[in-house]
Amino acid sequence: MAIDVFKRHEVKYLIDKSIYEEIQGRLLKYMELDEYNRNHELYTISNIYLDTKDNHLIRTSLSKPRYKEKLRIRAYGIPERNEKIYFEVKKKVAGVGSKRRTKLKLNEAYEFVYTKEKPEIKDYMNKQVINEIQYMLKMYDLEPKVYVAYERKALFCKENRDIRITFDTNIRTRRYDLRLESGDHGESLVDDDKWLMEIKVGSSMPLWLSQMLSEYKIFKTSFSKYGKEYEKMLLNNMNLRGEMNLCSKQYLTQHLTQPQLVQQYL
Repeated sequence: MAIDVFKRHEVKYLIDKSIYEEIQGRLLKYMELDEYNRNHELYTISNIYLDTKDNHLIRTSLSKPRYKEKLRIRAYGIPERNEKIYFEVKKKVAGVGSKRRTKLKLNEAYEFVYTKEKPEIKDYMNKQVINEIQYMLKMYDLEPKVYVAYERKALFCKENRDIRITFDTNIRTRRYDLRLESGDHGESLVDDDKWLMEIKVGSSMPLWLSQMLSEYKIFKTSFSKYGKEYEKMLLNNMNLRGEMNLCSKQYLTQHLTQPQLVQQYL
C-alpha cells in the first residue's frame, strides 16, 4: 500500500555550520545514515506548499494554535512530470506532529490540485489519503503558493528507528514558476553558515542526545520554512513609500518572530 504514516514530537534548532561539523562523528556512534545519504553527502528535497488565496493556513500556523495543518507536494531531487512524488498532509496537535502521504505521478498531482477531483486510484496510491487531500483542497480552495527546496542529511537511531535527526542547508524559496520540474532555484531564506537541525522522536529523547545538546549549548527554536518565507514576504511587500497595508501591519506586530524587525519596518 502506497502510504507512509508518521506521528512524533518534532523539535527544531538553528545551528552554526561549525557545530554541525563537530557533532557528525559523535552522532554516527548511535545513528546511521538515511538511505538517500548512503551514496551522497546531501540530497535535495523540493516542495510546493498549497494555501488559500489569503494565506489562511500559514497565517493560522504562525499564530501557534493547538491544531494546525498543511498540504504539500514533495519530491526528492527535480522530478519529471511522469515521475512519482509524494502528496502529504501534515498536522500538529498540541505539539505532536503527524504526516500522512501517498504517491502520485507529478502530472496527476497537478491535475488533482487544479480540478479538485480525485484521480483514478492506482495500485501505488492510497484511497484514504486521496480522500483526505480532496477534502482539504475543496474545503479551503487551495492553490500552489510557494516553492521550498533545500539539501538534507538525515540519520536514524540504530536502536530505535523512531528517533530521526535531519540537517537542512541552502534553504531557498520562490513564489513564481511553481512547478517541481522547473528546477530547484530560489532566493536564500537563511544565512549560508546556518543549518536547520530537527529531532523527531516517538516519545522521549535519549539521554545521550540530551547530553550532547547541553554540551554544545544547542537550544530549541520555533522555525517553519514556509512560515519564515511568509514573514519575509510580508516585510518585502511594502509600497514605494515604505508603507504597508493595515492587515500586514497588524499581522507583523502580532506574529513576527523577530521583534527588532517589526520596529525596523513599521
